[in-house]
Amino acid sequence: MQENNYNNLTIEPSIAEKILFDTYRIRGKASLLPGEYDLNYKIRIDETDQYVLKISRPDTDREALDFQQKLLTHLEEGPEKIKAPLAVKDKASNLVSTFIDSSGRKRPVRLLSWIPGRMYHEVQPKRDSLRLSLGSICGKLCKALQGFGHPKAHRTFEWDLASSLWTIEHVDLFSENEKKVVTYFQQRFSKAQEGYRLLRKSVIHNDANDHNLIVSADLKDPLVVAVIDYGDAIYSQTINDLAITCAYGMMEQNDPLSAALPIVRGYHQGMELLENELAYLYDCIAMRLVITVTKSALNKIREPNNKYLQVSENSAWNLLQKWKDVSADFAHYGFRDACGYTAHPKEELFRSWVSKVNPGLDLLFPSRNSKECLYLDLSVSSKWLGHLSEFADFDHFEYKINRLQKKHPGKIIGGGYLEPRLVYTTAAYQKNGNERTENRTVHLGLDFWVSAGTPVHAPLKGEVVVAVNDAGEREYGGLIILKHHLKNFAFFSLYGHLSVASATAKSIGDIVEAGEQIAVIGDYPENGNWPPHLHFELMLSLLDYTSDFPGVAYKSELSIWKSICPDPNLLFKLDALQQKTPADNKTLADYRKAHLGKGMSLSYQDPIQIVRGSGPFLIDQFGALYLDTVNNVAHVGHEHPHVVKAGQEQMALLNTNTRYLHENINLLAKELLETLPPELAVVHVVNSGSEANELALRMAKVVTGNKDILASEMGYHGNTNACIEISSYKFDGKGGEGCPEHTHIFPLPDSFRGLYRGADTGEAYAKEVKKKISELQKTGRAPAAFIIEPIISCGGQIELPSGFLSRAYNDTRSAGGLCISDEVQVGCGRMGSTFWGFQLHDVIPDIVTIGKPLGNGHPVAAVVCTREVADKFANGMEYFNTFGGNPVSCAIATEVLKTVKREGLQANALAVGDYLKSGLKELAKTSSILKDIRGQGLFLGIELTDDQLKPLPEETKYLSNRMKDKGILMSIDGPDHNVLKIKPPLVFSKENAMQLLGTLSEVLKEDYLKT
Repeated sequence: MQENNYNNLTIEPSIAEKILFDTYRIRGKASLLPGEYDLNYKIRIDETDQYVLKISRPDTDREALDFQQKLLTHLEEGPEKIKAPLAVKDKASNLVSTFIDSSGRKRPVRLLSWIPGRMYHEVQPKRDSLRLSLGSICGKLCKALQGFGHPKAHRTFEWDLASSLWTIEHVDLFSENEKKVVTYFQQRFSKAQEGYRLLRKSVIHNDANDHNLIVSADLKDPLVVAVIDYGDAIYSQTINDLAITCAYGMMEQNDPLSAALPIVRGYHQGMELLENELAYLYDCIAMRLVITVTKSALNKIREPNNKYLQVSENSAWNLLQKWKDVSADFAHYGFRDACGYTAHPKEELFRSWVSKVNPGLDLLFPSRNSKECLYLDLSVSSKWLGHLSEFADFDHFEYKINRLQKKHPGKIIGGGYLEPRLVYTTAAYQKNGNERTENRTVHLGLDFWVSAGTPVHAPLKGEVVVAVNDAGEREYGGLIILKHHLKNFAFFSLYGHLSVASATAKSIGDIVEAGEQIAVIGDYPENGNWPPHLHFELMLSLLDYTSDFPGVAYKSELSIWKSICPDPNLLFKLDALQQKTPADNKTLADYRKAHLGKGMSLSYQDPIQIVRGSGPFLIDQFGALYLDTVNNVAHVGHEHPHVVKAGQEQMALLNTNTRYLHENINLLAKELLETLPPELAVVHVVNSGSEANELALRMAKVVTGNKDILASEMGYHGNTNACIEISSYKFDGKGGEGCPEHTHIFPLPDSFRGLYRGADTGEAYAKEVKKKISELQKTGRAPAAFIIEPIISCGGQIELPSGFLSRAYNDTRSAGGLCISDEVQVGCGRMGSTFWGFQLHDVIPDIVTIGKPLGNGHPVAAVVCTREVADKFANGMEYFNTFGGNPVSCAIATEVLKTVKREGLQANALAVGDYLKSGLKELAKTSSILKDIRGQGLFLGIELTDDQLKPLPEETKYLSNRMKDKGILMSIDGPDHNVLKIKPPLVFSKENAMQLLGTLSEVLKEDYLKT
């Protein structure tokens, strides 16, 4: 027993250092590394010269050590150029030396070269690119070991998966629940032995756990570069090596199968996997975990002080529980797909058979007497569906279907195969992925929109295997599944949304002939939330389902599901039902690059395609939701139903210019003026924020007779010529031509990293404005206007310091200039505590410009000024804008303002903004790079710097892209591109804020951001 006592085997690092010098004549600093059997010490000579000293147990088989040394020599000399430790000879030129410990026991000693890098378990995040590299390295290693042999490779070993059924003897170590899981996999593996024993064999590494994997130092895109510790190498089934690699690579992941697939794909790239091997991979993965938990249970008894022996226990149990919930067949098909084989092994047989048959649509619905189909698009991007609120309205949806059918009485309405749909939003269709929450959105069958009571006939002979009432959570109504037996295989056809009575009239085992009626279409509500229709699906496997079958799939699993559920139109061969696929992102980006202006940039390293919006979310072509913290344009929420309706209704009546009387422009003016102080009394309606600022500048120049404009460093006011000329953000940036003659830029009033820092900097920055005015006056000129955003957006969400704006306004007016408040981004209730940004500073501008928020995505903006300014501007030259103030734009803008008031969105901006700002400040306490949290309401900024306040643009870019990967859109700005902007639609809720904070907290723990 003493030989197995871990404490009696340990050796102090100082003794290890002496052994090192006595044996190898090398002086170095030793530090203990984790290990199961050997004592491992990292030896540091200097920064580049490092080793691993391995001191084995007294009872270690020296022939086994010889096996390991010759294996490393084989890798060193082989053609595969595998990165592996090199064996160092001792002073007597031996690869294995001997050390006599204090108890007089002889202990083998080896010295190996050190491979620099991080351990796999230290890396965060573990993304698919890392797992792909893990599989690739392990596959290449396995390929390099093909043909290598040694007598000790054939030893009996508890960690050999081929002999893993020894664990059956120890199931009593577990609780009843644990025992059920373990015995489930033991029984599966036992039944698989006949075929498993025939699989190809080779020497394998056998232990690619996260303490044996070396990862590159690259924190942004780390890759596995080497595998170490060959003490568990064994001659066994080759597939076991991949199973072990997967088992450890899947740990701590929400979706273990999704984590395994890139490992399998990479392994296959390193060494080709055979189809017959993949059929056993699911069980082999499980049995590695079974060995792990069994060994941990035993080691608690044998060596309770060796914590390394229990290091994977909890993770292994968690994974075992999750793995049991994964369909073995689906996993098998996923492994095949990852290796480039058809996911379902019978897919090609099915496609060959189905190409020779054509039962016709009239055989499915003979009472309709039609072979023709009319395609109906119900995808996420479908214009026929209209607004989300419309297809959520059953009566409206049914009306549209019936109207469409009346227009095409001779055709059956159908479609839907592989259509991404947005209607599957309940928890039943959702899972927590490894990066983000995913919904099953991709439709796997065809829908035929026929009236309730329409008879449904079998297009092919089949056996009833399912006949149930499935009108519950999955909303199928009555459901029948037929099994079709062919010579070499079988497949299934599914009929959903039937009447419950007709479906349950069938019995399991009934034989249905081709053309025989099997049921009738159900009616609302027993057939679900949509109007009457048949869901028709083909399946090559029922997987583990016994009473139903998924009608929709996760986009990430689509390549697998396409093989399991082939296109039902392969039966009917109708041109109208040819599969429709969304335009892929690369095609769109390539065309854009070729034919659109090169100055039009795309967001994110991997741009996303957005086809729909709803509230605080943007939605891509596959139905994935992105929480939008960027688009303040959608002020009251993306596609707000009241705003959409207002625009649609007015567009159906009239859209013309302002030379005709119309109530809408007056209503808009009234709504706007009610939010402003009485001094601001005259409204001009334009099309955009740029136009608004252009007009404001024109007004100022006409009213004052001056041309010079005072503006802030890093200010941005629009894309017209006049606006660019006062926008330091543009003319001081890339492609800019510097400051024009009549523009005068004062320093960015940034109290965090600006010219003046800390509290009470308002007066100092105001003096800089005064200085510019004085310099201008010395030339005999005076300012036309002072323009600034109350929170400077492109400058990095800069809050103006207290007292700055009132003094700058006073000095400007004293010099004869006007004061313009650019509210294009901050206005209309976004500040929370005030409706307009200038109200934060207790000032009243002469001119207010309003843009983005006003139209909720529609191009409408406004300029509001004092009556004095308006009267002087009206100097006889007509101001006319073809589209400015048109009835449609005014209807939309009026509804936006009413919605802000009616839904209490200003109060929401205050409450949620305060909650979010407080949460960000708490988060900043735990992060070394979140240095300044600023802003008001739902217009916030997060500045990233190091401790010396050096900006971190690369980290900011990384953070923005990683948040996008996790389903949250963020934007970057600031002179150094190191500020994250948060300016979401005002319907952004506390729950949305919690999601943002939680996800941000996760990403900040990633290696690249832990600077």
